[in-house]
Amino acid sequence: MNANDPNRAGALEALAGRARQAAIRAAALSTETKNAALAAVAQALLDRQQEIVAANRQDVRQAERDRISPVLLKRLNFDAGKLQTAVEGVRSLIALADPVGRTLRCMELEPGLELYQVTCPIGVLGIVFESRPDALVQISTLALKSGNAVLLKGGAEAARTNRILAEVIDTAAIRAGIPAGWLVLLETREDVRAMLTLDRGIDLIIPRGSNAFVRYIMDNTRIPVLGHAEGVCHVYVDRDADLEMAVRIAYDAKCQYPAVCNAAETLVVDAPAAEAFLPRIQAEYDRAGVELRGDQATRAIIACQEANEQDWRLEYNDLILSIRIVGGVDAAIDHINAYGSHHTDAIVTRNARTARRFLARVDSAGVFWNCSTRFSDGYRYGLGAEVGIATGKLHARGPVGLEGLVSTKWLLLGRGQTVAEFAGPNARQFTHRALEKHYEP
Repeated sequence: MNANDPNRAGALEALAGRARQAAIRAAALSTETKNAALAAVAQALLDRQQEIVAANRQDVRQAERDRISPVLLKRLNFDAGKLQTAVEGVRSLIALADPVGRTLRCMELEPGLELYQVTCPIGVLGIVFESRPDALVQISTLALKSGNAVLLKGGAEAARTNRILAEVIDTAAIRAGIPAGWLVLLETREDVRAMLTLDRGIDLIIPRGSNAFVRYIMDNTRIPVLGHAEGVCHVYVDRDADLEMAVRIAYDAKCQYPAVCNAAETLVVDAPAAEAFLPRIQAEYDRAGVELRGDQATRAIIACQEANEQDWRLEYNDLILSIRIVGGVDAAIDHINAYGSHHTDAIVTRNARTARRFLARVDSAGVFWNCSTRFSDGYRYGLGAEVGIATGKLHARGPVGLEGLVSTKWLLLGRGQTVAEFAGPNARQFTHRALEKHYEP
C-alpha cells in the first residue's frame, strides 16, 4: 500500500473523525458507565481466553519461523497467565478515581463570577507500541477510563493477537455504553504514516519504541508527541553502600526481567567499593548467565569483556550488563546524565546526604534510593496501568497513567458580567478569592 494513497489517507481521516465524535461523547460519560464498561471488558477477555491465547500461539509460531529476536519473542507471548494479569489490571482501574471532572482550583473573581479549572480528556490519542499484546489492553482501557478515543498500532508480529483483543475490548465497551468509534486498530506502517498527517483529527501521538523511532515520529508530524523512548537505566553503588543490599538490588534490576525498559543496563560503582563489591555481584550474575562488559578499572578486578563507548548508551534488553568504576557520586551523576536515556536510575548508599545529592541532580523521570529500577512501573506506582514511561519533561513524565491522559479547561460561571464593568475610573474590583468549591456538572 502506498503511504501517499489518497484513498487510504481519506479512510483514516474518516476513522479519526468518527473517533473525534466518540471522544466528545465519551468526555461526558459518568464514572459509573466507564467502570461498568471496564468490568464488561475484563469479563469478555476471560470469556474469550481460549480464542485469544490460540491467536497468540499462531503469532508466536510465525515469529519463531521469522527468527525475530528472543527479546521480542518474550514480549510477544500472551499466555493464560499474562491474560489473567491483564484482566487484573483492567479491574484495578475500576477502583481508581475518575481523572475527568476534578476541580483543581476555584476562584471568585467577584461575587457571582466564579472560575473553575477542571480536568478533561485530551481527546483522540494515536498510540504506536511494540510487540507486547498486553500493552493494547492497558492502553485501550486507560483511554476508556480517561474518556479518550484511541487509534492503536501494534507490532506486525502480534497482528492476530492485537486483532482479537481489539475486537473483544471494543465490542464489550460499546455494549456497556461507550460510544462506537472510540477504538480504532491500525495494522500497517503505511497507516502510521497516514496517521501522522492527521493533525486536525488527532490530539496527541504517543510512540513506544527506540529513540530513533520516537525521533522519526517527531520529525514527521505536526501533532504533539509524548515520547516514550528506550530505557538505559543505571544502578550506582556508592562507597557507603550496604554491599549485601547492593547485590540484591543490582541483581534484581538486571535479572528479574531483563527484556523491559526499566531493567538496569549499566552498573556504576564507586571506586572505594569496587574491590569488595564486584566479585560478589559477579558471582550472582554468573549464576544467572549475565554477560558482563567492563571498563579497564573493572577488568582489573574481575574477568569480563571490554566495554566500549557504545556500550554506555545501549539498551540491551537482555542478560548483558556494562560496568563502569567512577570516583564518587558526582562522577556517577555525570556519567548517568551523559549516557542515560533519562528513564530510571538508582543509588545504593547509607549516606543520606549523598543520596539526596543524587536524587536532586540525576536528570531522569525516576530517581530511586536503595531500591531496584524495576519499580518504575504504572501498576507498581498504583496507577493501575500505564501507556508507557515518558522521558521528556512536558505534560507528563515517568509512568503515564490516567493522570497523564487528561488536560484541563477553564469554566467561568457568571451572571451577565462584562469586562467593561471592570475598566475605567469607576471600575469594579476583582476579589480573586480562592474558594473551597467543586464544579458540579
